[in-house]
Amino acid sequence: MQDVIVQGVSLLGSLLILAAFIAAQMGKMRTSDLRYVVLNLVGSGILAIVAIIEQQWGFLLLEGTWAVVSAWSIARMQYRA
Repeated sequence: MQDVIVQGVSLLGSLLILAAFIAAQMGKMRTSDLRYVVLNLVGSGILAIVAIIEQQWGFLLLEGTWAVVSAWSIARMQYRA
């Protein structure tokens, strides 16, 4: 049962990142929009937690970095405002 939950959470994180990417590619959202960065932060944060649980260190490096960069971008956006 735990595997099903972990897979569902992983899908949610992936869908959030993909939603932002697809919206940007279709011109519905700019990559500089706060919504875009927040979707990336939440999605990559979820996937980083899953990577820790599953002890997937390469995946943690990827998603953890993605989350940190997204958080940094949000902080910069807030500082500029």
